[in-house]
Amino acid sequence: MIVTYPHFEPHFPRDEWVLPRILEHQARVRPDRPALSWTDEGTPLSYAELNAEVNRYAHGLAAAGVKKGDKVVLYLPNSLEFVLLWYALTKIGAVEVPVGEIQKGAFLAHQLKLSEARTMITTPDLVARVAEVEADVPALEQCFILGAPDCARPQGLSRVAMRRVEELRTANDANPGVVVTPEDIAAVLYTSGTTGMSKGVLMTHSHFYFFAEEDVQMTGLTEDDVYMTGFPFFHGNAQFLTIYPCLLVGAHCVLYKKFSASDYFGRAARSGATVANLLGATMAFILASPPSEYDRKHRLRTIYAAPLSVDLAGKFTKRFGPIEFVDGFGQTEISNIFQTPRGVYRPPGASGVLMDQWFEVKLADPDTDEPVPEGQVGELMIRPKVPGIITVGYLGMPEKTVEAWKNLWFHTGDAMRRDETGWYYFVDRVKDALRRRGENISSFEVESVVRQFPSVAECAVIGVDADEAGGENEVMACIVLKQGQTIDFPALIAFCDERMGAHMVPRYLEVMDALPQTPSEKVKKKELRARGVTANTWDRQAHGVRLQSEIKAARRA
Repeated sequence: MIVTYPHFEPHFPRDEWVLPRILEHQARVRPDRPALSWTDEGTPLSYAELNAEVNRYAHGLAAAGVKKGDKVVLYLPNSLEFVLLWYALTKIGAVEVPVGEIQKGAFLAHQLKLSEARTMITTPDLVARVAEVEADVPALEQCFILGAPDCARPQGLSRVAMRRVEELRTANDANPGVVVTPEDIAAVLYTSGTTGMSKGVLMTHSHFYFFAEEDVQMTGLTEDDVYMTGFPFFHGNAQFLTIYPCLLVGAHCVLYKKFSASDYFGRAARSGATVANLLGATMAFILASPPSEYDRKHRLRTIYAAPLSVDLAGKFTKRFGPIEFVDGFGQTEISNIFQTPRGVYRPPGASGVLMDQWFEVKLADPDTDEPVPEGQVGELMIRPKVPGIITVGYLGMPEKTVEAWKNLWFHTGDAMRRDETGWYYFVDRVKDALRRRGENISSFEVESVVRQFPSVAECAVIGVDADEAGGENEVMACIVLKQGQTIDFPALIAFCDERMGAHMVPRYLEVMDALPQTPSEKVKKKELRARGVTANTWDRQAHGVRLQSEIKAARRA
């Protein structure tokens, strides 16, 4: 029997999938319930207070010339004002374009130019970076500065008008009354750009809503929950997998400036958080932090881990208590396609089951688009069954939109397989897969073993050019160690040799201080591949370290 995700009725009808309408609804039906808190020390804004404060900014933005359909860049660090301004833009039908605070130079210029935004909101520190690329973004006309004591013009900024964000906050707290529909564009979220310059994903209000609804269903979120996040607000994880889900059900969201591994459970205890999420290597970072009095003094019942590191989950619950882990699998462009049903046994390593109420999928050969046989690895391709739940395209890149929709299937670039019961398993990014001596290798699967080695905090596995004819790739593991730890390379090789096929065991190992990452915590493997083998790389073959299969073969010879 094939398992699929349970069908569900969304909290709001599809013609109401509009953020400002939902905020106004919550302000009416639960005006005094806590909505947002800035850190666990802040006094919560109630839903009525939140709606009123958002309206004050919405009227100010409209007075500043921002109209329905205009794109406005939020180039800001995490702050309460970030959320207020994001919501305010939706109130007048404008389009939020969040840009990561780490962006600068050519990457910042690319995102600003692609947005064609006339208006930006940023900080005194970040506006200096804008000055460096001002000539490359001719559409930009005005810049509102958050937290600026004055409007002293940074050196080099000569054309763009500057004002203080405080000028946007008016006394008018009435709902603006601008007609916003589910089909209107709500936001442009930039992809991570792991293989090239980032693309701007056009997200309608209905797409934004649906992603949040999926999170609500998966975590079992209710108005009695407290959901915390310190992940970057410009990223979808914070926006439509934490903050918006709380708005949807009337829960309390607690916001932090940055993620903290050492204080993760301290925050959970102080905020009363019942739900949280983790990204990438953050689970390993928390486990590597020193023991704390808060390790078991918290109310966390559910953590949405994306992806869930199976090798670390057992260690996590052993230390921090019986927390339920859920996982979903998707992309900014397509929402979650697979999710973990609550209370259902999840096979180790599974990414989830198909949300067949909403999507149809196929696993196909990426070169031909022909379906692969059951159980084999293929590229995930999808189609929505309901309009408005995936992207309408990439901003300013029609050729990328057409490429993604080749043969009328959205090509995700993710290599996956499905078992006979309907569970789907992520294998690798199609472009990250390795091939060594005729054998396909999943970097994801090799990484999951290397991470289990006691001194390893995180790793990324890549393919580097082989030094023999026909070798295709050799396996290289780039490793970050736990604080204060050292590593015995031959011991790690033996550890891997016991747990994976000989063709998968890394030949090359290198310890790094940190892995190059995008703002959304994804490893830039293209950068690691370009770096390749260095003078600091340890070579198993050069050091004469042999695998058990090699030793046995030598004995037979």
